[in-house]
Amino acid sequence: MNRGSSGKTAKLSDVAELARVSAATVSRALTCPGKVKPATAARIRQAVQALGYVAHGAARALASRRTNTIGAVIPTLDNAIFANTAHALQKTLDEAGYTLIIASHEFDAEVEVRLTRALVERGVDGLVLLGATHHPNVLRLLDTQQIPYVLTWALDAAGRHPCVGFDNRAAGTRIARHLLELGHREFAMISGVTAGNERASERLDGVRQALAARGIALTPGHVVEKPYTLSGGREGLREVLRAAPRPTALVCGNDVLAIGALAECQAQGLAVPREMSVTGFDDLEMASVVMPPLTTVHFPTAELGSYAGQNLLARLAGRPFAMRTELAVELVVRASTAPPANAAK
Repeated sequence: MNRGSSGKTAKLSDVAELARVSAATVSRALTCPGKVKPATAARIRQAVQALGYVAHGAARALASRRTNTIGAVIPTLDNAIFANTAHALQKTLDEAGYTLIIASHEFDAEVEVRLTRALVERGVDGLVLLGATHHPNVLRLLDTQQIPYVLTWALDAAGRHPCVGFDNRAAGTRIARHLLELGHREFAMISGVTAGNERASERLDGVRQALAARGIALTPGHVVEKPYTLSGGREGLREVLRAAPRPTALVCGNDVLAIGALAECQAQGLAVPREMSVTGFDDLEMASVVMPPLTTVHFPTAELGSYAGQNLLARLAGRPFAMRTELAVELVVRASTAPPANAAK
């Protein structure tokens, strides 16, 4: 409860009196701190702390028809790459006076529908969704309720939905071309699960496309789909090694799978990169410190979160916004890739 030194519940007017400003200035400082002079905002914060004041969110939302909250529905919290995006998103929104609420559906489309509905019912002003593939009921709900939203991590090919993301197919092509240029001709891929995940399927398609341009096919035994876990990477490596001929280059659907594969290579006495080149996607911080350091594709995940936040804030303020923002990716070459041992000298 908001209690001042007298034991009574502190009101907005009490904060205004103590800070020597108007109630409107206090309200503005609490909802849009960037619109108040720093010295005034500091004085208001001190008054809020001294009185133990907490704004009545429901009453404020009823008056303004805004809750100053944004929801984000992501596949999992068990992945540092999504955490980077969420952190940048939260920082951008916080600077504008918004609070971020995060929900995780664990790659279950029905759960995503339920979580999205729950956030809408709680009055979020906008939503951030990860990926371009969603249950039809998700986008139908947002359109019906006229909730602003932005898709992230992928690009909407049809151009119907606002999106901030990467060309995952091009990223797959780029990593495969790097391995081809090193002289590799025997490939395998441990992909993420592609069902309902266009990021995984497009990375796989990009690899296939680059190899096909050189007359090389990924045979069924050399492609496996695994959850994005270390154990998935280890299991995936064991499976592709059973297929003949043994690959000299392994493309993994993300860095977690790749690091799991590196661990399994070590367990099996398979030298990386002399006997097997291994690559990932994402460029997690750990990718540069594993042994050997991992060749991967860098995605600007913090920039992604910031752009997604800016997109929603512009729409909520009635300002122009971009329907499609594509962020560039970068190949990062490290010691986990090299020419195959049998390459022509």
